Amino acid sequence: MMERMISSRLANPLIAITLCVPAIHCGRKGDPIPRPRAAAKAMVVQLEGLRRVRMVLPAADIKGDSLVGIDIVRVLYLPLSLTKPTSEEVFSRGEVVLERRRPDLPGPGESLTLDLKSLQRPQGWIVLVAVRLGNVPGRPSDVLPWLDPNL
Repeated sequence: MMERMISSRLANPLIAITLCVPAIHCGRKGDPIPRPRAAAKAMVVQLEGLRRVRMVLPAADIKGDSLVGIDIVRVLYLPLSLTKPTSEEVFSRGEVVLERRRPDLPGPGESLTLDLKSLQRPQGWIVLVAVRLGNVPGRPSDVLPWLDPNL
């Protein structure tokens, strides 16, 4: 009878350890998933002459958190239509005609001037978009007119 009690006392912890080992190894494996990035706010843009655009890069995202930096600035073009499109229409239907990437970009909140003389497109509309790391596009800027390059 004594022998039975000793073996049952030893068996309980052994069973508990055996059952816990697989439970410990069932956790999620791999690197932690980074939190999703919010889109950057829209850039402030203005035309400086016919072929130059001055922009101020956003300093915050749409949630109000500060940005560390912008990865890409894209210029999107949409041909002339009967009405002036919204910036979202140019963003969704337009084509990317120019990109400027880091390290050639200034920091958040700083200004940058782009020379668009090489852009050979007929009359239309352009929009500028700041893209965060991870290819997260920000809000599109105001729509700017693109005039005939032969002027």
